Amino acid sequence: MKKSDSLKGEDPSQLDDWRGATLSQIRQLIKQADPGAVEEQKWRKPSSPEGVPVWSHDGMICTGETYKNYVKITFARGASLKDPSHLFNSSLEGKARRAIDIHEGEEIDKEAFKALIRAAVALNGASVRRQ
Repeated sequence: MKKSDSLKGEDPSQLDDWRGATLSQIRQLIKQADPGAVEEQKWRKPSSPEGVPVWSHDGMICTGETYKNYVKITFARGASLKDPSHLFNSSLEGKARRAIDIHEGEEIDKEAFKALIRAAVALNGASVRRQ
């Protein structure tokens, strides 16, 4: 990601374009998949004064970042999740995270995305139970 890709000073949840609509759809899908998921705004800084939406349940599930040309949904423990629908298309080389970059006009497979959310919640829950 280049610095010029970021949305300096823009609140991604308030964008009145396809990026805001995409983030709103992601928010709805997460709540459908896991009504117990909690959304918080974290990591506020000058380039992102409203912060980054972070969803968690027994640990972080994913984040939603909005850039000029795409919306990035990053799963904190995505490398440990099965992805039979191959939604992950970014950050594939990492040992922990995996991400889904969504560009304008692209549709996300809603059922496959909700399955990833449920799998991430189950993985977090299993980690909590082992402690």
